[in-house]
Amino acid sequence: MAATPTPRPTPADPASNPAWAPLRALAVELPLAVAFSGGADSTALLIAAAGTWTGQVHAIHVNHGLQAAASQFEHHCEAVCESLQVPLRVERVDARHASGESPEDAARKARYAALAAAAAALRVKTVLLGQHADDQVETMLLALSRGAGLPGLAAMPASFVRHGVRFRRPLLGVSGAGLREWLSTQGVATIDDPTNQDTAYTRNRIRQQVLPAVAQAFPQFRETFARSARHAAQAHELLTAIAADDLLAVGDPPAIAALQRLTRARQANVLRYWLRAAHDVAPSAAQLDELLDQVADCTTRGHRLRIKVGAGLVQRQGEQLAFTPSV
Repeated sequence: MAATPTPRPTPADPASNPAWAPLRALAVELPLAVAFSGGADSTALLIAAAGTWTGQVHAIHVNHGLQAAASQFEHHCEAVCESLQVPLRVERVDARHASGESPEDAARKARYAALAAAAAALRVKTVLLGQHADDQVETMLLALSRGAGLPGLAAMPASFVRHGVRFRRPLLGVSGAGLREWLSTQGVATIDDPTNQDTAYTRNRIRQQVLPAVAQAFPQFRETFARSARHAAQAHELLTAIAADDLLAVGDPPAIAALQRLTRARQANVLRYWLRAAHDVAPSAAQLDELLDQVADCTTRGHRLRIKVGAGLVQRQGEQLAFTPSV
């Protein structure tokens, strides 16, 4: 961890902070909280928030307990918050992953649950997150590497609700380099998480190896990628609205005959929506294709349908489809 013993408080000219203008443009209900890891991004965000809404900001630090330096990270965050006169709440979680579960997914789920629990305890309705433009590009490239559809290409939304709490990402238009450069000119200490250098993680390989090459070939990539993400998000919003209308027409659970009257593309759209909205599962491309083929083949009463989707099965029950979770 790289940090000085006494972090500096909010600078005299907070408008020089790249995070300042995006926060000034936000319409939020106060008080609010900032998810504070102690890294450069969340530090710049916390300083800007504390300067924008004096006395109305809380910081929440989630200690995952996954690194030997976790306690040092926590102490650093305490020192920064004390210098800023921002109250800090620390949430300690068990972020170990279960068998077959991605470590990153387990840590992310634990972090959001902890942030939401802390927000509820603090009686704040909004939590600000420090992801910036570079993180958005990394997310898009990661989605492309996995063959993701529109939801993946839309990358990270600027605002979303989870566990009853509104999360907002005001820095998606700000470069990470700009935030770090500003912090260095202010002499503000930050944490350098050693796992960010581990190229065993795909996101780190994108950050260290791919983005420098992209920046050299396309200097404006942050702006153009962000525009593409917004286009994908708009298209996904439209398809979601169509899927909601189609689900009303085919029923919940879907009637097979009604599904068959839709085009294959609309069948795929509404089935994906139904499985996600009603059962919180996402079929793979292969599973969805097989399900569509089986729906097309359901031309007699005796035709059986049984497809594994996520952690469960989609089966035919009479004239409808049904999802049964695995036990």
